[in-house]
Amino acid sequence: MIGSVRAETDDERGSRLEPATITVDDCSLSFGDLSVLEDVSLTIEPGEFVGFVGPNGAGKTTLLRLVSGALEPDSGTVTVDGVDVHGVSSRASSRLVSVVPQDTTLSFSFPVRDVVEMGRYPHRSRFSPPTPGDRAAVERALERTRTAELAERPIDEVSGGQRQRVVLARAIAQETPVMLLDEPTASLDVNHQVETLELVRELVDEGRTVVAAIHDLDLAARYCDRLVMLADGSVARDGPPSNVLTGGALAASFDANAVVTPNPVTGTETVTAFAADREAAPLADRVHVLGSGSTAAGVVARLAAAGIAVSLGPVSSGDAATETARSLGVETIEVDPFAGLSAGDRSAVERSVRDADVAVLADFVAGGGSEAILEALDESVPLVCVETRPFAERNFAGKDAREGYEACRERANNSTVEGVLEAIGDASAASSQSQSQSQSRSSNESTADD
Repeated sequence: MIGSVRAETDDERGSRLEPATITVDDCSLSFGDLSVLEDVSLTIEPGEFVGFVGPNGAGKTTLLRLVSGALEPDSGTVTVDGVDVHGVSSRASSRLVSVVPQDTTLSFSFPVRDVVEMGRYPHRSRFSPPTPGDRAAVERALERTRTAELAERPIDEVSGGQRQRVVLARAIAQETPVMLLDEPTASLDVNHQVETLELVRELVDEGRTVVAAIHDLDLAARYCDRLVMLADGSVARDGPPSNVLTGGALAASFDANAVVTPNPVTGTETVTAFAADREAAPLADRVHVLGSGSTAAGVVARLAAAGIAVSLGPVSSGDAATETARSLGVETIEVDPFAGLSAGDRSAVERSVRDADVAVLADFVAGGGSEAILEALDESVPLVCVETRPFAERNFAGKDAREGYEACRERANNSTVEGVLEAIGDASAASSQSQSQSQSRSSNESTADD
């Protein structure tokens, strides 16, 4: 009936929570002579999902325990909606903040249902039995975490991943406005990692303020509204994932040689780290990549991470390599899909090849005029060839293109995507040695003529 008011169900009443603000104000904490947190200040807004990221030992877990009230700072305060979590009883703070710890082992063999029911203790007097509302909250939590079928089993007889979901159910049953999670996906397989974070995302949408320490940067970027990067006990960066997860920030905080590109499916940041061996850097200052797809994208990412000036093309708009190059600010010769290569584009490619120390064929596709580029790869251009699928699947230009490509591949350093830096270094070194020998021969011939 139009204008009627629908009665709110028990489930809706149980899931609706008043949002809460977390304020960490100038907190420092030391364990003896070891400084763990230093002058940390941040505000987490109501209904935010904030991820703490950073290298091991950065202080992520310690900061979570500070917010929960389990640890007290040497200086500074932590409040949840103006309530100092260290100035009230543990029962009172447990009505504000629930915790899903990284270590989910329990000392006693309680049935799973009893473990989840422990989340209701802050809401009733010490010796009172559970109320119908308590039981309803427990059942909702079991259903939401897909652990209802485990309810009667002893907690020490379920797998580590199942136990993680049970402890999450306990926190959900606690019905606090703030939930803290320490590495919530650490013991889960890929499917349950996504399920868990999708559920946490739902809890945020229902009003909870959630903070999680997350080691998987891709998952953190995908699910968190905001990231706080910790390094050496301080806040190094704070903001949206796209602003926090940058190559420079990862190098500074993680000492990682990494590139950040958009995930083609989710659109969120994906971090790809490489071995940071500075001494093994290739001997090329500039490299041009001829290719497309994930192979060329991988090569471009590795070159950019190594600090090499890289260019790419010709490559179609919307190609995976194009998107990767754009996200990294790589110079790209971009053409329309299925369009022929114009004279201007061909000249630009040939110029890029001439300016490069090494050229890389990365699953090069012949067709639409691109096969003519092979002619520009004469003997003076050091070559590296990276293939992940047969050229026959990439050749749309016939016999001449095949012969030209085979000639290039025969004289190139053949490599995998993972080994492309070493192959570029070898190709560049061999070219330098050849040039040096040629100059020496010319000099000797000139001396003999004199």
